[in-house]
Order: sequence, then structure tokens, then C-alpha cells
Amino acid sequence: MSQLPSPPVARKEPRRIEQLGRVREDDYGWMKDDNWQAVLREPGLLRADIATHLRAENAYSDAVLASTRTLQTDIVAEMKGRLQEDESWPFLPHGPWRYGVRYEAGAQYPRYVRHREGRPNEEEVLLDTDARAKDQAFYAARSAAHSPDHRLFAWAEDTQGSEIYTIRVRDLASGEMLPVQIDNCSGNFTFSPDATHIFWTWRDENGRPMRVYRRALAGGEDVVVYEEPDPGFFVGVSAARSGKWVVISTNDHDTSEAWLVPGNQPEAPAVCLARREKGIMYDLAHWGDRFVVHTNADGATDFALMTVADEAVGERANWQPLVAHRPGHYITGCQCLADYVVWTERVNANTVIEIMDRKGVRQSVGVGEEAYTLSLDGGYEFETTELRYSFQSPTTPRQWFALDLATRQRHLLKEQLVPSGHDPANYRTRRLMARAPDGEEVPVTLLFHRDTPEGQPAPLLLYGYGSYGHAIEPTFSTRTLSLVDRGWVYAIAHVRGGSEKGWNWFLGGRGMHKTNTFTDFIACADHLIAQGWTEAGRIVADGRSAGGMLMGAIANMRPELFAGIVAVVPFVDVLNTMSDDSLPLTPPEWPEWGNPLKDEAAYDYIAGYSPYDRIGKKPYPAIFAIGGLTDPRVTYWEPAKWIAKLRDYSTSENPLLLRINMEAGHGGASGRFRALDEAALIQAFAIWAESRDRDTGGSCD
Repeated sequence: MSQLPSPPVARKEPRRIEQLGRVREDDYGWMKDDNWQAVLREPGLLRADIATHLRAENAYSDAVLASTRTLQTDIVAEMKGRLQEDESWPFLPHGPWRYGVRYEAGAQYPRYVRHREGRPNEEEVLLDTDARAKDQAFYAARSAAHSPDHRLFAWAEDTQGSEIYTIRVRDLASGEMLPVQIDNCSGNFTFSPDATHIFWTWRDENGRPMRVYRRALAGGEDVVVYEEPDPGFFVGVSAARSGKWVVISTNDHDTSEAWLVPGNQPEAPAVCLARREKGIMYDLAHWGDRFVVHTNADGATDFALMTVADEAVGERANWQPLVAHRPGHYITGCQCLADYVVWTERVNANTVIEIMDRKGVRQSVGVGEEAYTLSLDGGYEFETTELRYSFQSPTTPRQWFALDLATRQRHLLKEQLVPSGHDPANYRTRRLMARAPDGEEVPVTLLFHRDTPEGQPAPLLLYGYGSYGHAIEPTFSTRTLSLVDRGWVYAIAHVRGGSEKGWNWFLGGRGMHKTNTFTDFIACADHLIAQGWTEAGRIVADGRSAGGMLMGAIANMRPELFAGIVAVVPFVDVLNTMSDDSLPLTPPEWPEWGNPLKDEAAYDYIAGYSPYDRIGKKPYPAIFAIGGLTDPRVTYWEPAKWIAKLRDYSTSENPLLLRINMEAGHGGASGRFRALDEAALIQAFAIWAESRDRDTGGSCD
């Protein structure tokens, strides 16, 4: 421990903040560059003193973890060995063409390609993102799509990681770019079904997608189709698979609304499916002559499916029941084919696919494993009986299937290849239930090697998220195997705030119930210790984004449980961020966390758990915080401030590390191989922290 280098010392500039009659102080508010919006576009504009501090933090983290460099190299090689370099996914049919995505060997980014039916050797490259990313420190392409008439190909690209996208369109016959370049886009767009226009979402100066524009592909000015008046709502646009509608969706975290433009009349004004009502959420799919509405209306907490005829849109009173609400069977979404409606249900952290034809005859797709994931893969064609879906589990690589809904015959299209070899029989999955303090049963998914003895404590990585109703699915991960093959147990805590056990599971971990997320996670750790899977001081906790808030909270609540904590783009400065309505996500986030600018109870509740505000004199474990300079979601100063303040209060000598990616945003490094470097760094930290904690007999007080 005495050989560790000294960390950077951040200066203090105490700022007194008065709000709703309450007072708090922030010593490190200076780390927020007042010019942060410009920094998102041009990272080189970051104020010099802040840049100097962040680079010093990166150098310190590199120095502390220097002993793990060989381990990182080994893990990267293992992870890369499990990737099929010339990877592709099953191509999707659309008329005379088959469209797909594939990687060339050695490429960081994929190619979007197509070939005519029956001519797979005559492949046409629609977009080579690896070529476009050349000489770029960061590159991301989003929403890449061909026009319905197969003449054009469009994509949105970001070269900063700031999620400020530019849309580009290529003529596939000539290969030339059209003069349709669209800047300041959120990355979301769609072609009109008649292929004459492109609809796209505009982001305001605070990064919020607030308008939908229409632009004629033949040339012309942008026309506003929809503008959202509520700064707490985000807007998106898509085209119905039936080809009959353009759908504009707008929502915050608990209320939604949809507007419709006829697919064959893209210049027609948008009409509303049903006016927003606070607390009522809905989204939709088009079923030829009617809409299927996925909604929580009329008390359907775990959602139901309703229908409304095309000519009857405008009033919720016109909706008719199709699939009734069943508590505990959370309907996560649906899609429509000409003669079938298909939806997924989540029950106790696993998924089932349900199918119904127009006569009401149903069939199901399920799996008998303890923990697994089924997912719908989508497609382009509406007049088809073929359904594409995938299966995977923590032990089983992903498998793609085509199911003929008319004959009920299915065939395997592809199985994920692990070039270095993978035998599912070498691994075990378990689903445990941990009892929370209020008696709720919290699912825990485990993955471990068959040679790791059950009932004998092992090092364990415990992952958690627990926000926005986002479920952490038990999927197959080639990266996780590097830990598991070293005798680690990998565990997912399916805590409240997610939707693994239904929408009530989400509601039980949001707003004024947020602390259930934290106590659920701790209950999972305690249960794993009690059942002999691990020991206190041998657990490394891992969470990202809102899951990083979870990491900050459990560090304050039970630091002795953990050898280390990894917090990637961590949302830890909750009270300050939710009080800053200039930030991109703050107004839309108030339904999730509460509004401390106006609500005294929300202020006091958030102040009671906000990780940055609750730091105290405690023996914190080793902590590794990772952020992105151009992250518009969780801004770089949150982890920077958090680590600086932790150093002021920690009574242990465990290192508190910060790494800011100076060339990326919320998603971290771009490129499939560069992303492995960060994954290996995190695993090396976990191994280092756990072995270090054992060598020192616990945290150093």
C-alpha cells in the first residue's frame, strides 16, 4: 500500500447553494465547465484547469493499475479470441433483396450490405462504417436503413460521442451522396413509406429531441411536422411495418402520446392517436386496418393490448380489448404481421413469446431453463408468416430462429460461434431468490464454471442497475467468461427499479421508493454470503449510468461488503443534477426521481440517498469510476466530483480511481476491439481489488 502513488489533489472552491429553504455546500462545482454545451461538440474547448486535472486523474489510475497491464493484455486476447472476426447476422428479407450487417476480419466497425434473393455471392456494400471511421478517435452510426423502394440508404453518424448526429443519404444506383445532409439530429429518423421524404428529430441546445421535421428527398426546405411543448418530453419517429403510417412518439417516463401521418400522404398533417393523460403510457404497432396499442390504461399495471380501427383514432374511448392484463405477466412490447400479432411477456426475470392470429388462436415460444432470454428480432416485411426470434442464456451462445407461424415449424438460422471454443456443459447457471428487508423476493442470476465448487466462497462480481424499468436480461457474454474461467462467480441482482418481475417491480424502485433499489442489492450480497457463494470483502460490485448511482449508494451504506466497486458513467450527483434544468435529461427525469426544485419532499428524499451528498467518514473500498468527456447523459464532472470528495472522507487507504475517456461519451470507447480494452481494464481492476483486499485482510483503516 505504501508503494501506491499519491492521488491528485483537487482544489476546493466552496459554493453555498440555497434551495427550498435548505442549504448545501459543494466544494467541487468548479469542475463543471460553464461552456459544457460547446465542449460536447468540440472537446478541445474544455477549460484548461479542468483538462489538466482530468489528465492527472487518468495518469494516477494508470500508475495504480500498472501491475495489471499484463493481465489486461491476457484478458483482451481471451476476449478477442472469442469473437468471430468475420461475423455476420442472419440477413432479413425485403422484397427481392436480403439485407444484413457483417464485419470484415480485423474491422472495428461493420458493413451494411445486401444481395438479391438467391445470389449471396453478389453482395453490394451499402455503408462501410469501418472506412468512415478511419482516423476518427470515436465513431458511431445509428438508424442505418434503406428506403422502402430500395433506391437509397441513409444513416446518422456521431464522431464525438456527444450524440449530436448528422444524417447522410446515398443513392444506391450511382453510389453518390445526395445533398440531404441533416445536422443537429438526435440520430433518429425514418423514410416515409412512399420513399419521397425523410422524417427526422431535431435536438435543442440542451440535447433534447423536441421536434420532428420532414424533408423532401428531391430537395427543399425542412418542414416542422410536430413540436413538443413540454421540455420534459422526448420525441421520436418511425414507420409502421405495414407501410401505412409514419408514427411520431412523444413521452416522458410515465406518460406518452402518438401522432400519425399517412404513409402515402407524407405532407398531410399529423393526427393524434389519443391525447396524453398523466400516468397513461402507450405505444403501438399497425395491423393492416387497425392499431394494436400496448398500454397500461385502465389499471393494466403489467400492460395489456388493445385495438383501435384506423378510422377511429383520436379517442381512447374507441380502444377495444385484445389481450387482457394479467398481473405478473408483464407485456414488454408487440409487433404485427399481416395475420398475426406477436408480443413478449416477462415473468420472474425470464421471457416468453406469445402469438395470436386474427381468429384469436394462440401459440407460445418458451424455454425450460432456469435463466434465459428470448427476444424478437424484427424484420421488414408485413405480408409474411415468418417470425424471427433469438434465444440465449448465460451458458448458451445466441441462436437465431425462423418460425413459420402457419405451420408452426421452426429452423435454426445461425448459432453464435466462439472461435476459441465454448462448451456450455462447462458452465452452470442458477436462479436464487434473496429476501429484501420488506420481505420481497429479489431474483439473482448466477453464472460459474463447473469446476468452481458450490458452497465454497469464491470471488464474485455482482452487477446491478435498477432504474427506468430496464430489465437486465440473463444473456450470453463472451466477455464475462474471462472472470468465470478464473474461478469467479458472476451474479446479476435483478433489483427493484427494473421490470424483471413486472411493472410494479419498477414502480417499487422509483421516486419516493428509490432506496428499495439499494437495499435489494445489499440483500442480494448478504444472501450470496449466507449461502456460501462468497464472503464479505470478496465481492466487487459493478454498475453503469443509473446503476452507477446504485454503486455510490451501496458504497455509502455497506462499504465493508465490497473489495471493490466499478462505477461506469455513474449518476452520483443526483441532487445537483436534478436541480439543474439546463442539463439535457433533467426535466424528463423528474418523473423518475422527483423534482427537487419545486417539491420539498422530493428534495429531502433525494438528499437522503444522493451518493455525492451522503459521503461520510467511512472505510470505503477501492473504487474505479469511469466517465466520458462528451457524455450528454451523465456529464464528466459527476464522477470527477465524486472521487475528489470520497478522498476527503475515506478512512481507508484503498485507492479511489477516476478515468475520463477524453474522446468518448456515454457508451465508452467505440469500435468492437477498442471496447475490449475497457472491459479488460474493468475485469483486471476487479481481480486486483479482490486479491489486494485478501492480501491486506480487508480494507486498510
